[in-house]
Amino acid sequence: MSEPTPILLVATGNLGKLREIRAILASLTVRWCTLRDFADVTLPEEGDDYAENALAKARVAARATGCVSVADDSGLEVAGLGGGPGPRSARYGGPGLDDAGRVRHLLDEMRTLAGDARRARFVCVAAVASPSGDAVTAHGECPGRILAAPRGSGGFGYDPVFESSELGRPIAELSEDAKNRISHRGRAFAALRPAIEQRLARATRSQR
Repeated sequence: MSEPTPILLVATGNLGKLREIRAILASLTVRWCTLRDFADVTLPEEGDDYAENALAKARVAARATGCVSVADDSGLEVAGLGGGPGPRSARYGGPGLDDAGRVRHLLDEMRTLAGDARRARFVCVAAVASPSGDAVTAHGECPGRILAAPRGSGGFGYDPVFESSELGRPIAELSEDAKNRISHRGRAFAALRPAIEQRLARATRSQR
């Protein structure tokens, strides 16, 4: 008798983020689920701490669904903005803005900044939680700088105006594989992978 395929729930409603996480963890043998499969699950309001936000989302999703769950909280930190927008990046500029609107707002706020003031980094804390509440996190960063105007058509969020200092190219011009190798989210989930596998193995054993 074959073992059941464990479920891994990605606790996000952001489709771009979901695609990246699935691509980063593509070699896992799991049945993927999202919050769209559990419409009655409501994630907590996000605060100003990446780790607290990621842990809260993963734990709420895992307890509500009984599935091993992963979540992350990410942000863009710009030197000339005092490290902002940081954990508030997804809500930067106020409610109602889409990705393009937030990019325009960022560039407007930075119109007088030059040199080192345009240095930036993407930060990600990824979390995995079991239904029991047991959870761990991993951290990833991607250094770079903010461009004067968007370039490239890939990625999402602030990718078109973020140039990787490692590759010297905008994130939005990279292939998916190249982005996932150097991105903050790719690095965080790569570091978290052993903990994810451990919890999935435990979940599989409990179903025997």
